[in-house]
Amino acid sequence: MELLVNDLSIQGQFTDIESFREAIIRLMGMRNLCRKFGHELYCHKNMAHAQVTNAMIMPQAIQHFPRPEQSALMQWLTRNGPYWEDYQEHGSDDYFECNDEIVTDSAVGEAAYRCFHAGMCQLVSMIPSDWEESPLSVWWRDNGDVDKQVGVINHLDAGTIEEVLRNEQAPLESWVQLEATCRARFINIRFAEDAFSPLSGHPFVPGAAQRIIERLDILDRLKTCFHGGTRTPEGNLIYQKYFTGDKAWFSDSSDGEKREFKRELTFKHPDNAGETLFCPMHGKVKTPQIRIHFSWPVTDNTELYVVYVGYKITKR
Repeated sequence: MELLVNDLSIQGQFTDIESFREAIIRLMGMRNLCRKFGHELYCHKNMAHAQVTNAMIMPQAIQHFPRPEQSALMQWLTRNGPYWEDYQEHGSDDYFECNDEIVTDSAVGEAAYRCFHAGMCQLVSMIPSDWEESPLSVWWRDNGDVDKQVGVINHLDAGTIEEVLRNEQAPLESWVQLEATCRARFINIRFAEDAFSPLSGHPFVPGAAQRIIERLDILDRLKTCFHGGTRTPEGNLIYQKYFTGDKAWFSDSSDGEKREFKRELTFKHPDNAGETLFCPMHGKVKTPQIRIHFSWPVTDNTELYVVYVGYKITKR
């Protein structure tokens, strides 16, 4: 599960420095609680310049804080993060609406997008603000298609976060744990023995690990969506949603890439010694550039092999 600070909950509403400081102390307490349970509280880089009162922006306001509080807050917002926009899934042309306000390119829109796509994502809002309710009802006006609605959990105090995190599975801390989790969880996928080896030696990135799990979950679900050799309605919906369009999670390599990277995209067959699999079809993670290469097409009477999980392939 991921927790994002609702950047819309700080928009110059504070009447004085003291009320703002109280809200920041509460927010930092919730961040510390998240970290106690092994989770991060993701912020947006723009929060470092947010309007705090009618007359002050963040850097001006925190000059009135004790120096240790100044340092802790600004290190988080300007140096350490993590920042959810580094892993942003929704685009500026996605139209999200909540409480009669457009929330595209905000944490509210991002959390809603991830919830729509089977991700576990919740918000943390400051108080007082106009966002003191939970769940937040967010609408996705989907380019003329049927509008969709999702309720996004919105935390206002440490108590609700602690309850959720105590019941949450321990977060992954390494690529080795990611591999073990994926092999145990996705029983409809046949992973090559060395599928996760390309991640070895690279720094672990929790956000990327979550994106990998979400994409493997889609592949695992698709493998079950066949009847009599034909994709079921659910399978067709998964295909349309995740395998087509400019923002598809999965795509085929171009003809030029297939020619140029033919050797790199050819893998040892996981089951048949001496045979190979050409796997240009891949799932995509944007930040960092990670790819999941797998056998295609997915059918009900052939194995679904995942042969590569790692950084985007370059020439060997």
